[in-house]
Amino acid sequence: MFCIEPFAKAHLAGVVGLCAAEGWPSWTPERVVRALSAPGVVALVAVEEDRVVGVAELLTDGEVIGYLGLLVVAANARRRGVARTLIRELFDRSSLTRLDLLSEDDSVAFYVAPAQGEARIQALR
Repeated sequence: MFCIEPFAKAHLAGVVGLCAAEGWPSWTPERVVRALSAPGVVALVAVEEDRVVGVAELLTDGEVIGYLGLLVVAANARRRGVARTLIRELFDRSSLTRLDLLSEDDSVAFYVAPAQGEARIQALR
């Protein structure tokens, strides 16, 4: 089972590895630290057996606006609720009532389809 933790430098290699596996070379160690530690950012990781299996980044003014800037889950950890849990934790830790995001066309279904036995996350748009 995985747990959700705030991003820390101890998670750096895992986050960089997840981004590299997706073909995102701009997420270098230096940039990851700066991006996920920047003012107005809530960054969470999903950890399973001391391994980072997911990461989410929320950019927010802390009151009204929230933008989901990054969401990635390791291929071998998908379809187990990691991304959904990361998103729910972002809501819980930020007190926002909605998040905006941009998504690739083939990812839209994730954000609008409910998980088995759950209601759709209504606050994403």
